[in-house]
Amino acid sequence: MESDFSDSVESGLKLAKRVYNGKDRFVSAPKPLPAMDKFPLSRPTYLPTALMVYAVISDPAIVDNPDIPSYQPHVHGRCDPPVLIPLQMNEIGMEVDCDLDTAFVKVKGSWRVHCVMGSRSCDCQFVVPMGEQGSILGVEVDIHRKSFSTQLMRMEETQDLEKTVKSENGGMLGPQMFCLTIPQVDGGSVLSINVSWSQRLMYSEGQFSVSVPFNFPEYIVPPGKRFPTKERIQLNVDTGIGKEVMCKTTSHPLKEKRRQVGKLFFSYEADVITWSSTDFHFSYMVPLSDILGGLLLQSPSVDDFDQREIFCLYLFPGNTKNRKVFRKEVIFLVDISGSMRGKPLENAKIALTAALFKLTPVDSFSIIAYNGEIHVFSSSLELATMEIIEKATKWMSDTCVAGGETNILTPLNEAMEMLSDSDDSITQIFLVTDGAVEDERNICQMIKDRTDSRGSRCPRISTFGIGLYCNHYFLRMLALIGRGHYDSAYDADLIVIRIQRLFTTASSPILANITIDIFDQNDAFEVYPFPIPDLSSECPLLLSGRYEGNFPDSFEAKGIFADTSNTVIDLKVLRAKDITLDKIFAKRQIDILTAQAWFSGSKQLEETVAKMSIRTGVTSEYTRMVLLETDKQKLALESAGLKEAKKIGKRKKAASQEPKKMPLHGLSIGFGNVAATNENTPSGFGELKLTESDIIYEKTSRCCHKLSCCCCCCPCCINVCSKMNDQCVIFVTQLCVALSCLGCMVCVEGCCPDDN
Repeated sequence: MESDFSDSVESGLKLAKRVYNGKDRFVSAPKPLPAMDKFPLSRPTYLPTALMVYAVISDPAIVDNPDIPSYQPHVHGRCDPPVLIPLQMNEIGMEVDCDLDTAFVKVKGSWRVHCVMGSRSCDCQFVVPMGEQGSILGVEVDIHRKSFSTQLMRMEETQDLEKTVKSENGGMLGPQMFCLTIPQVDGGSVLSINVSWSQRLMYSEGQFSVSVPFNFPEYIVPPGKRFPTKERIQLNVDTGIGKEVMCKTTSHPLKEKRRQVGKLFFSYEADVITWSSTDFHFSYMVPLSDILGGLLLQSPSVDDFDQREIFCLYLFPGNTKNRKVFRKEVIFLVDISGSMRGKPLENAKIALTAALFKLTPVDSFSIIAYNGEIHVFSSSLELATMEIIEKATKWMSDTCVAGGETNILTPLNEAMEMLSDSDDSITQIFLVTDGAVEDERNICQMIKDRTDSRGSRCPRISTFGIGLYCNHYFLRMLALIGRGHYDSAYDADLIVIRIQRLFTTASSPILANITIDIFDQNDAFEVYPFPIPDLSSECPLLLSGRYEGNFPDSFEAKGIFADTSNTVIDLKVLRAKDITLDKIFAKRQIDILTAQAWFSGSKQLEETVAKMSIRTGVTSEYTRMVLLETDKQKLALESAGLKEAKKIGKRKKAASQEPKKMPLHGLSIGFGNVAATNENTPSGFGELKLTESDIIYEKTSRCCHKLSCCCCCCPCCINVCSKMNDQCVIFVTQLCVALSCLGCMVCVEGCCPDDN
């Protein structure tokens, strides 16, 4: 999908050469990437690296300057699929609020439909690349005659709308990339867009960092004489723990506005000729010599359906350089079923090999590769010496070959039997899979029974899901029961870095078996996540939830260090003032509650998730995002009571004032696909193998691109070819070569780079 999108933008940039801007100034395609000179086979990617808006062009004849109509050669046919022409950006501003471990991002800008005749219209699509674990919260679009906004509704309320919905209305274009289509925007119109989303802050060695895509390409800058325009960034930091904050790095020249204990306020505003060419990045830290904990309280808002008090308990690892870590006993479970063939399995093996080299010689491990059967590296745990790790790496290379079905229960049982109780080590299971199985609830119940019987000595279970066919809520529930961590990758290229990060976080506990007395003694507390995970040196531990009754002014958290010594941490209770705890923890609570609802089959939990989703704006499995379209001109007529409005009947008038609703797809991941897993359907990664007809079409498309650039109708030629049979395609190819020999090649070489 991302490759198709990039190709559509590339074709759109070529088609945009039709746009005449006066005095022989044309919109030019972007310069090739520097790497292309060294690697001729590589191609530039046109995936957005910041909020971008595109004109969706099906009819190339409508492409022209809306202000300066010019003579254009006639074109035949249509673009199928449509091409995407990036719109020119007039202004941009961004506000980032970093609260605890979450960043809330708001971006506001305006774009002009500069490439469509003033008398014609086209759909406009905008794409929002988000940061780490991004979740779209809302979109508002304003045009001179219409306005659009997003809203979350219950699934059952959108069933009647499904019959009229178009799949291209919007959804997720790729990992962390939200897209939305605004229908029928007139040429020359200006779109004012406000979009907001949340994303997680990264944490490493005591340092928080936020990274927001803010890298704009040159070709969205309006051509001609350029006047300076404003580029704005506002950054607010609230650590929530009342300790001094130290700034570390920044990508843009931020100016400090003011500073308070635990809070920072920055702004950046500049007159620019070209837009930002680098992502926004900012990092900071709270210097701590030891583990720091506390608890924040907040009363619910008036419109909150749950009127219980809100709390957040935090534990920060502090300086861990001289702190002893637990000895590790680890078993890796890696899926080698047929659907893992290719990049998913190869990248998983690379990540597991890197994880092995992070173990110390006092740690021990084994590996279980599973499909319909299990293949065990060693029936007992082996010390992680260099010799054994190299042996294990070779074993994975020889044994981990994709094929067969998926069976998760058998390898889990085998791993549980291999791990023994130990006072000076943390036993861990790392499960990697891309499939869903039918006995997932039974697996969770089995693990729950075993962990309940073994108590704090139970193995920690961390899970990693690959692709869309595995049940990510099953994996999340398994990690929740096993006091471990969960992560996922919906792109094969992200598997290595995410598995490594999951292993680093889960295998670095500095405080284990954490208990909070007031949670155990009072049933009025609802805590997420629970059971309480260990505190890792690689990330803070944050617990959230609701409670009834009175909270003490202080209480204690207890745990055990790697040297088996017990510790008690005093926790003070404070009131949270400037941050909204329910919105910070909305996404993680929704994910946990959804996993619990799946496991228990509770309709009450599903209803709770739906209410929480609608109130906080975070998408869920039980709600659907809907695009609302409001005709401002019609509303103005009706409110003014003009004759045209008076003719409308009362019922029809009331209906006409309702915004048009268009459901958006692809914002939920579902609960796995057992049928696709049983059929060993690939996870959707990699390129599909081309048929012979596809190869002929691809070659012809390249020829059409070269021949027609002088008249700027290459996308049209390509899509005409796509409707032909193989013999016609071959004929067109021969015709293009013949015409090139008659003299077109000179024109081609002057206006188009060679695609070969």
